[in-house]
Amino acid sequence: MTAEPPIPGPVQVRLEPLAVEVEVPRGGSPVAALAAHGVEFPCGGTGECGGCGVRVLSGWLPVTEADRSVFTADQLAQGWRLACQARPESPLVLECGQWQMEILADAAVVPANGKSKANKIIIDLGTTTIAAQVVDTATGGVLGVETALNPQAASGSDVMSRIRAVLEGRDLTTPIRTVLGSLVARLADGRRDQISEVLLVGNTVMHHLFCGIDVEPLSHVPFASPKLAEQRFTPRDLAWDLPDACTIRFARCIGGFVGSDILAGIIASGIAQSERLAALVDLGTNGEIAIGNRDGVVCASTAAGPAFEAGAIRMGMRAVTGAVAYVALDGNEFRATVIGDVAPRGICGSGLVDAVAACLRTGDLLASGRIADDTKLLPVAPPVVLYQSDIRELQLAKGAIAAGFRLLLKHLGASTRDLASIHLAGAFGNYVQIESALGIGLIEAPHSVIHAAGNTALRGAKMLLLADGEPSLPHIEHVNLAADPGFQEEFADCMAFPAHRAS
Repeated sequence: MTAEPPIPGPVQVRLEPLAVEVEVPRGGSPVAALAAHGVEFPCGGTGECGGCGVRVLSGWLPVTEADRSVFTADQLAQGWRLACQARPESPLVLECGQWQMEILADAAVVPANGKSKANKIIIDLGTTTIAAQVVDTATGGVLGVETALNPQAASGSDVMSRIRAVLEGRDLTTPIRTVLGSLVARLADGRRDQISEVLLVGNTVMHHLFCGIDVEPLSHVPFASPKLAEQRFTPRDLAWDLPDACTIRFARCIGGFVGSDILAGIIASGIAQSERLAALVDLGTNGEIAIGNRDGVVCASTAAGPAFEAGAIRMGMRAVTGAVAYVALDGNEFRATVIGDVAPRGICGSGLVDAVAACLRTGDLLASGRIADDTKLLPVAPPVVLYQSDIRELQLAKGAIAAGFRLLLKHLGASTRDLASIHLAGAFGNYVQIESALGIGLIEAPHSVIHAAGNTALRGAKMLLLADGEPSLPHIEHVNLAADPGFQEEFADCMAFPAHRAS
């Protein structure tokens, strides 16, 4: 008896509760299709991190060895699988944790010269998210906003994973140009002929990947690239539907992993015009820091890792429906706030910092980072728990930021007492509770000088776009923390949490 021939064609996969359907190659990887709808692949689809869990609601996926290493027997029986290891042969319905996600934009109206009637587009190309706006150059007003997830996330949540993917032969330039082209087309709809310019900002890796520049120099010490300058393109270069005369440019980077997003942030935060010292801290995967004033600015990046975005956290997820976003103490009991007011499914970065700060106050967590009762588990909001390994991930991230901050201040011969303000940029900086950030030692400064600054990259890009040329800036020095002989000692010291007295 002859075997039945395989069913040709792709497989239909429905994602719930998004209520969307995607097609994936039969017997092939669904990573690219699922990443486009927010399913995270922190390790780039290698099966090592366990961050891309999905639950089979209908259909069948075999259990792989990678699945067994991540999920319990009960979880496997409930249908949990690693999306990156799935190879569907028949239609599926999958439950995924990435439901709704708010991407931080910026609605501020910035001064315009009022001379031009043209419209211009700005894009903040982030490692995880993308925010774009079309701006009326006569008034500085925002005419339209578009946001999206970065499709490169299918190759890993952090920039080093993306670099590794490119060096292994993956094309990460075409997907990002295609997605941005779609965003630009939607922003230009009905006003295409009025779009005279597009300006992009992003970190150095995003700059290189979009522009098609070799990232190999960024893969090893000293993490320095010879091509940090502004890059210009025509719509034809990128196959974007814009007028031929439209100029598309990616703003210059500062150095290493400090890109034009931090340059824009320095402009937006007013550091470059400040008489007193001020600081900008972008608490993303790279952890960029800039400190200075009108006399000069020093900046650096720290390999903070993805903990602030809840990457590498066992029950971590983005700030979407079902994520524990805030944790408060009610006596000695935790009171958790869950996005969407639904049953908790995981914990995002702000919730992680809150929970750890609360556990330090109750004495459930020691300053060393060890869980006090040796269970290696900290219940937060059932079924959400923190593991000992999660605490270590947060310690690594906060230690890198705090050590980098200390070293930049030492470079300036200053201390936190000299700082007039600290601007926390980006989505995590916008939502983290400052009291909790202080409680874990992420920031070492008076509460009164710290404030959330929103999307300074987008706002600064708007200011760059509407100015007649780049505004006058002081000298900006990039400090390579990896080459600083004092970094490891400071990092080790900053790993510990501040001592708290149990309440």
